Amino acid sequence: MSDVSATFRALGTSVFVAVRDPGELARARHLAAQVLADVDATCSRFRSDSDLSRVNAHPGEWVEVDPLLVAAVEVAVAAARATEGLVHPLLGRRLVELGYDRDFGTLVEVGDREGVESDPPELLAWARIGLDPTGALRIPPGTALDLGATGKAWAADLIGSAYDEHLRASAAVSVGGDLRIARPDGRGWQVAISERPDAPPEALVDLDRGGLATSSTRVRRWTRAGARHHHVLDPRTGHPAREVWRTVTATGATCSAANTASTASIVLGGEAPSWLADHGVTARLVARDGAVRTVGSWPVDAIGGAA
Repeated sequence: MSDVSATFRALGTSVFVAVRDPGELARARHLAAQVLADVDATCSRFRSDSDLSRVNAHPGEWVEVDPLLVAAVEVAVAAARATEGLVHPLLGRRLVELGYDRDFGTLVEVGDREGVESDPPELLAWARIGLDPTGALRIPPGTALDLGATGKAWAADLIGSAYDEHLRASAAVSVGGDLRIARPDGRGWQVAISERPDAPPEALVDLDRGGLATSSTRVRRWTRAGARHHHVLDPRTGHPAREVWRTVTATGATCSAANTASTASIVLGGEAPSWLADHGVTARLVARDGAVRTVGSWPVDAIGGAA
């Protein structure tokens, strides 16, 4: 991206804010930080004092929570519905059993854990989540919420909504690579795409509205008992998805919609291109061997080309 920008960290990841009007940068950064602080306090799986942790401590019971968490879970349930459960919000127990039990920045190698591995939740278990928009949640017994599949993208959409309300000129925000354009002005934003935050860009694309999200098996990886894992689980097996695609970038009307498509694609593997085409999603997929495939109207990459 160009224009005037700022970078800071929140939710354990890098946050990038860019504005057309330099005079609005400080306000844009403040709004983003404020939204993300609220999201962290309510939706973090790694904070014992979060509303989400209280819900996970009482499966099967109604728990009073901040309506912000209800809104986050509504987005996660919508993603599950759109993908028939492939993007699943109830994989928290399985992630803990696989060793992803703390903020990724503090994750360490773990050996075997005591206890028997639980079965993954039913593919339709998400449909039994109780939602009270005034401020209460209930998850099915034996399950635990994890909003890692949709949370960052939803947070980017929240920030985009705040920008629509409080800024005068176009702006963009990226939360860990999940990006949302606010107050579109027709000029477009040039977005650089890479598999890792510290890697050089592999593709450039102009985005003038909506959202863009990247899901990858290459960044959040850890070792448990000598085995390497990544954080995108296949809810049908309860294990990390088979790495047919190591990275998928998708566009959508919102960042949440884009992220739903990119995450589902990692889980679907070889079926992803046809699923994306059937759902009218424009996307760029990078295979395990580095070969690039595009779906929809994705342009030929300015860097590296496309197959």
